[in-house]
Amino acid sequence: MYTIASMIKSNFDQNQEETREISRSQKENESVFEATLRPQTLSDFIGQDELKQSLDIFISAAKKRGEPIDHTLLYGNPGLGKTTLAHIIANEMGGKIRITSGPALEHVGDLAAILSNLQNGDILFIDEIHRMNRTIEEILYPAMEDFALDLVVGKGPSARTLRLGLEKFTIIGATTRPSLLSSPLRDRFGSTYRLNFYSNKEMGDIVARSARILGIEIDPQTCESIANRSRQTPRIANRLLKRVRDYSQVKHNGKLSSDIANLALDMLSIDELGLDNCDRRILQTIIDKFNGGPVGLATLAAATQEETETLEEIFEPFLLQLGFLERTPRGRVVTEKGYKHLGNKKTDTLL
Repeated sequence: MYTIASMIKSNFDQNQEETREISRSQKENESVFEATLRPQTLSDFIGQDELKQSLDIFISAAKKRGEPIDHTLLYGNPGLGKTTLAHIIANEMGGKIRITSGPALEHVGDLAAILSNLQNGDILFIDEIHRMNRTIEEILYPAMEDFALDLVVGKGPSARTLRLGLEKFTIIGATTRPSLLSSPLRDRFGSTYRLNFYSNKEMGDIVARSARILGIEIDPQTCESIANRSRQTPRIANRLLKRVRDYSQVKHNGKLSSDIANLALDMLSIDELGLDNCDRRILQTIIDKFNGGPVGLATLAAATQEETETLEEIFEPFLLQLGFLERTPRGRVVTEKGYKHLGNKKTDTLL
C-alpha cells in the first residue's frame, strides 16, 4: 500500500521536477499542449519500432475477431509516450478512452462508477497504476478477468455479495515503476510493453513533426540542435521547441535558426547533452569536495542540499545513462567522461 511517507516523497520529487525545463514529468499547464502534438495512429508515432510492430499485430488480430484487445501494461520513463500510445490504441480500435490515475481512485465507488459506464470496446487508461490502493486493486481483479464487478451489500451477518456484469473493455495501465505492481495485478495484463529512450535521429524527426503542427519554420540543423539537448525524451523536446519558439519571437522577430536555438537553450542553461545547472552542480560537487569520489549517497545529499531520494530517482539516472557517473560499492564516482564534459582534468584516486 502507498504510505503517507511515500506519498509525501513522491509529491516532493514531483515539485523538484516541475522547476526544471528538462523534467520528464508533465507540468500542470502542458496537457493541452501535448494533446495538440499527440499522434493519432501508429503510423504517425515516431520511434519504438519493435513495440509498434507488435501492437499493430495485436490490434489487427483483435479487430478481425471483433473483440476488445487484451489488457495492456505500458512501462518506461516519464515522457516517452505511454499516454499517447493508450490514445492510439483506443483510436485504432474505434473505442472511447476514459482516463484516470492510481492515486485518484480512492474509493470502491469511484472505480465502480467508472467501470459500469464503460461501453463495449472502450479503453480505461490508468496512469501511475502502481500507486493504486490495494483495496481498489482487488475489486479490479474480477473486472479484468470476468468483466464483472463484485460488490458487498449490507453489513454484518446480513451482508451479501452482488455481482454486476460489465461490458467487455480493455484496461491500459501505465507505470514508471513496474516493480511496485503486485504480482496478481501484473499477471492479469495480457501484454506488457516497455518504452525505450529515443535515438537522436528519432528525436530530430519528432521535433520536425511538432514544428509542422505548430506552424514553425525550421531546418534540419535546428531540429538536431533541439533534439540533442532533449535527453532522448519527446516531452522534453516539445517543451524546448516551445521555449525556442518563444525566444525567437521576442528576440529575433520569429526567425529561427540553429544558432538562435542554441542561444535560447544556453540561456536556459541546458548544454549540448541536455544537462542543466542541477546536473552539473552534482558532478562538480563530487569533483571539488570529494576528489571525484567515491562518496556515499547520504553524504552527497548533505553536500548538495538535496534529498537522497531526489538524487537517486531524478538526477542520477540520466548521469548514469550518459556514463558520467558510476555507482560503486563505496559510493558515487565521476567518470573520465564526466570530467571531460565539465572541462576538468581527472586526477588519480584510490578506489
